[in-house]
This record gives sequence, structure tokens and C-alpha cells, in this order.
Amino acid sequence: MTNFFDTLATQRWDDHRFYHQSRINQSLHFVSAIGFLVAYAMLFVDPATAALIAWGFSMVTRQAGHFFFEPRGYDHVNQVSDAHKEAVKVGYNIHRKVILLSVWAGIPVVLWLQPSVFGLITPAGNNAEFLHDVGIAWLALGVAGVLFRVGQLIWTQGPIEALAWAIKIITDPVHDIVLYHKAPLALLRGELLDPMPHVRHR
Repeated sequence: MTNFFDTLATQRWDDHRFYHQSRINQSLHFVSAIGFLVAYAMLFVDPATAALIAWGFSMVTRQAGHFFFEPRGYDHVNQVSDAHKEAVKVGYNIHRKVILLSVWAGIPVVLWLQPSVFGLITPAGNNAEFLHDVGIAWLALGVAGVLFRVGQLIWTQGPIEALAWAIKIITDPVHDIVLYHKAPLALLRGELLDPMPHVRHR
């Protein structure tokens, strides 16, 4: 168990110091985390709506922070290249995210052009049913995306690394709120990048 918790802590630490230096990105993660917690609660009431919130709001907000605001290139805080960070990323690095998000964006298109998905489901009869089908498909994609990466990690890095990443992904919303709740205030003060003295001096 000690090894598991050490692995989880390392994954969270690397994720923070490598991929969350922008105060805008941190702020978007804080907002995204709130949306994910709402989605978690909605899972017990309306899974399709939960997935629409998680993917349509929280994931868009979260990934916008990574794609548009997080610095790329040489990381002077950690003294490593961007290529190194992408290579050691345990979860979904930029390349994997592009593939995942392409599938995510393609699902509504497929459902619009093929409402029955080639006879696999009952076609939606109205907009509400269409959104329900999109939500269920996005929920399935989320579960499949986690399980697929867990399987890859078990194969390449072992079960402890895989389980730690799965727990990290599930608990990220709570962790992000704790970690980044002050980011919006720092951003309002004009601080675009977290100086990260705790990283530089570690």
C-alpha cells in the first residue's frame, strides 16, 4: 500500500509541476472540477446528463486550459524539454488527447448522420432524445478511455502504476479544487504564471 500511495503522490506531483504552470489553466481546472463534481452527483440521477456536463462543460474547460494557455517548449521551472514531459506522461499526453477528443467530437456527428448507428440503437425522435444518445455515448467513451489507458499501463508499467492513475483521474476534481482554488485570485492580480517556488527549490 505504501508503494501505491507513493506512486499516486508522484503522479499528482508530476502532473502539477509539468502541466499546470499557467494561472489561467489552473483557474479553468478549478471551474472544471466543480462541474465534474456536479456530474458525479448526476450519475446517480441521470447518467446521460452527467456525461453531457462532464464532457460538454468540464472536459472542454479543462482541455482548453492545456491546449491554449499552458506554456509549451522548454520548461525552465523543471529544467526539462516539452518532448521529455510528453514522453513520461502517465495519462493522456497531447497526442493521446487529440485522438480521444477527435472521437468525442465525432460521436454527435455520427449520431446525427446515422441516428440508429447502423441499426444498433433506436433512432432519436427529437432533440432531447438525441442529446440523451450523445450523453450515453460520451459516458461509454469516458469509461472506455479510462479502461483502455489502464490496460496500456498494466502492460507497460505494471498494475500499481495503472491503479494509481485510475484513482488519480477519478479523484482529480477534489484534488484540483484543493490545489487551485486560489488561482482565480492570483489571475485577477495579474499573475499569468505560477512562480512555483515549491517546485524550483525541491
